[in-house]
Amino acid sequence: MLKKIICFLFIPFCAYANNCVEYKKIPEINILKPVYKTSVASSNEPMDKFHANVVATLVEDYDIAVDIFSSDGGFCVVLKSVDALIGYNDFSIKIDGSHQPNSCEYNAILNHEKKHIDAYLSVIDDLETDIKNSVFNSANSVMPIFVSSRDEIEFAIGDINQKMSEHSESILMKQKINAAMEIRNKRIDQNEDNHELKLCL
Repeated sequence: MLKKIICFLFIPFCAYANNCVEYKKIPEINILKPVYKTSVASSNEPMDKFHANVVATLVEDYDIAVDIFSSDGGFCVVLKSVDALIGYNDFSIKIDGSHQPNSCEYNAILNHEKKHIDAYLSVIDDLETDIKNSVFNSANSVMPIFVSSRDEIEFAIGDINQKMSEHSESILMKQKINAAMEIRNKRIDQNEDNHELKLCL
């Protein structure tokens, strides 16, 4: 009984929403990589003298373009294209404070951490096709949204952006990136014998 009442109450809205389906488009996808920056600082707290810490910031940002179509009683907001900015835009390296900047050991540790940064960047390069497919699938799943006034168009655009970010394909994409990154980071550390650093100590 409850379901029947709900459907009865929302019949006008459902009819308007269905009118928008005909405007559905296959969205164009463009994948962009952020410009990254690296900062290096000495830690005030004791650290492993043979290693530093790298904190990497993963960006996922969708700049979407929509088409607006007049429909009975309102407008249809249709996703047209997506410029997806995905990748790492910030790397923060902390090195044990006992190593003086520009010293032999400081530079040796910094060189090691730069290998990790290269690994972060290479993961995004290697997964470029998977990333594009994930963005396309999440974007293509978003159906046109009906709004009753022009004032609601911006809210619809925000809703589209949220739907893409929370889509299972977007979540899986980030999981793939993180998993690949973990493997590469471990491989770098396992293959590192600290030879360059040991020559300084």
